[in-house]
Amino acid sequence: MTQQAAALHRDEVEQLVSARHHDPFAVLGPHLVAGGLAVRVLLPDAETLEMIDAKGGRLASFEKTHPSGLFETFLPGKQKVPRYQLRAANPRASWQLYDTYSFGPLLGSVDDYLLVEGSHQALYDKLGAHRITHEGVEGVHFAVWAPHAARVSVVGDFNDWDGRRHQMRKRLDSGVWEIFAPLVGVNAIYKYEVIAASGARQPLKADPFGFSAQLRPDTASLVTDPAPFVWKDEAHMAHLARRNSRAEAMSIYEVHLGSWRRGDYGRFLSYDELADQLVPYVAYMGFTHIELMPISEHPLDDSWGYQPVGLFAPTRRFGDPAGFARFVDRAHRAGLGVILDWVPAHFPTDPHGLAWFDGHTLYEDPDPKRGFHPDWNTAIFDFGRAEVANMLAANALYWIKHFHIDGLRVDAVASMLYLDYSRKAGEWSANIHGSNQNLEAIAFLRKVNKLVYGLHPYAMTIAEESTSWPGVSQPLEHGGLGFGFKWNMGWMHDTLNYMMKEPVHRSHHHHDMTFGLLYAFAENFVLPLSHDEVVHGKGSLITRMPGDNWQKFANLRGYYGFMWGHPGKKLLFMGQEFGQWREWNFREGLDWHLTDHPLHRGLQLLVRDLNHLHRTWPALHQRDCESEGFSWVVADDAAQSVFAWLRFGFDGAAPILVVSNFTPVPRASYRIGLPQAGLWREILNTDAQIYGGSGQGNLGAVVAAANPSHGQVASAEFMLPPLATIYFALDTA
Repeated sequence: MTQQAAALHRDEVEQLVSARHHDPFAVLGPHLVAGGLAVRVLLPDAETLEMIDAKGGRLASFEKTHPSGLFETFLPGKQKVPRYQLRAANPRASWQLYDTYSFGPLLGSVDDYLLVEGSHQALYDKLGAHRITHEGVEGVHFAVWAPHAARVSVVGDFNDWDGRRHQMRKRLDSGVWEIFAPLVGVNAIYKYEVIAASGARQPLKADPFGFSAQLRPDTASLVTDPAPFVWKDEAHMAHLARRNSRAEAMSIYEVHLGSWRRGDYGRFLSYDELADQLVPYVAYMGFTHIELMPISEHPLDDSWGYQPVGLFAPTRRFGDPAGFARFVDRAHRAGLGVILDWVPAHFPTDPHGLAWFDGHTLYEDPDPKRGFHPDWNTAIFDFGRAEVANMLAANALYWIKHFHIDGLRVDAVASMLYLDYSRKAGEWSANIHGSNQNLEAIAFLRKVNKLVYGLHPYAMTIAEESTSWPGVSQPLEHGGLGFGFKWNMGWMHDTLNYMMKEPVHRSHHHHDMTFGLLYAFAENFVLPLSHDEVVHGKGSLITRMPGDNWQKFANLRGYYGFMWGHPGKKLLFMGQEFGQWREWNFREGLDWHLTDHPLHRGLQLLVRDLNHLHRTWPALHQRDCESEGFSWVVADDAAQSVFAWLRFGFDGAAPILVVSNFTPVPRASYRIGLPQAGLWREILNTDAQIYGGSGQGNLGAVVAAANPSHGQVASAEFMLPPLATIYFALDTA
């Protein structure tokens, strides 16, 4: 092959065989030249090489022109590139393969444009590893964004992790590298080998768009099966299309999949086992949604998933992506929504992850005052870079579209909104207006919410935002951030502070229980008793209640009654529904044996009944986010620690009276005003004996007479049980 050998300079040959050539497709593979077709192949393991046709007939022999495995041949007179294969041999074996460099690119100029512009809504369909048929041959199309890299290769178990074998083509307009690897199959293990512009070889990188990953401590990505999942949740999805989430019952069970329950010998349950056990339990308990703490692939169990590396990959701890899809499908068929904890606020700096991906700050903000998180020792995304914001927005859409996720709870929003979050003076830099608002992050969050609600209006986004930032859950057109809901961290802090006090001292902290109503309708709130309240030495909820064991359970039952009667959607972390004594330990399953004890079982039954009441009685959920759905009746009885209020639904819904007595003293003949005379039935009493209470109450109902009180036209006398909350509904029959 003398004609073309002379055309290749020695330096270029050395760059090629050392896998440092900037454009391997310009040299390798077939090329039409004067007089015919020149073909070069780099195959380090081969001693001899032939070009063959589809039937195995020899088309040409190659000359080995470099000991590292560079082969060349020349087909005189050929003016078209035939579809050919290669037959290679060495003293140990012979094998057939397709020439990777004989296949054309798959991405186009529109993909480049949309990525750079930051508007590629289905970027996950283009980047990552996709098993496809290309030019009549099955294989995998790999594509990765690494604009600063001098060279990128995909390496894996299909090429002996040899970066010379699949050196990728760079798309200059976008900085995306791509290659079609023929005959690579499903479950192939791979990473990217990146050479920085400086010439330094980066640690092997997992695919930022990897759809599946190895189980830790292994860190490679896996090629997934392209066959579409067969969903059976049509009824659930049809309901979502009609729903108004602000007016619907929403009671969320927050779960850490690795510690809800463990299998034999402490192993993780699989997604299918969780579908068999967790889904029926949550449905039985009457919750409307399961919220999963982050299940994107993450290297460290101790992070609970809040330091993700594989944003597109359900963690391998519980199975493969299809297993996770089956879990969601089972939840939907049981009438449960699934909410994912989504973490765009930061990412870890593990060598195989996103940090310094192409030898340069790429995904992270290059300014250390913005690109590093002091609280978590992690990197912060560069929200102002269009390609990064595009990747994160596409990730949000991916979970909703690909896995039918009902909602995203966005973690650590406050850390995104403020440039000085957890930073001292001198450790942060102001925005262009001289303030501490992170304008790029704000624009990013607004963009994500616009896309989610615009493309998937049935889905919802929920912000964990711990400050008084205005309009978090207000519409974009009204200047808000556009979230559907916001966690009410202030309510949680204040009410827990009250409940932890001995009853004799509660009269001095009465405002802790009433203050939240001053702002309860400024946002669409979720009332969260989350995992954050039962870790880091805080103890479990039951251990934070005062008094002896009976009083602890009575306090917690009364508090749950207060919470479920309060405006706002509900969230409870696993284990707190039955009063687990131990603080949550992510390394162990919950103490399910406690449910054999009457007090624990009674608390569990109460939560179940609260959930069913919440769903059954419209007044307890329809106007959670509207001031018209709430009216104080007794808000100022600090001396007796009594609270009473009314809940209203839409027209025609029976009003509900909620009364809490947070002292251990029963209050007989306690008069409370009511909006209408008539029979008011007691529909819940947290002091009922079935829940472990003393059994004091109102014999099932009270009769209100036209005797004005508390600004209402009627009233009745009630027996208020100790440390308890009671609900009454007007009998409209």
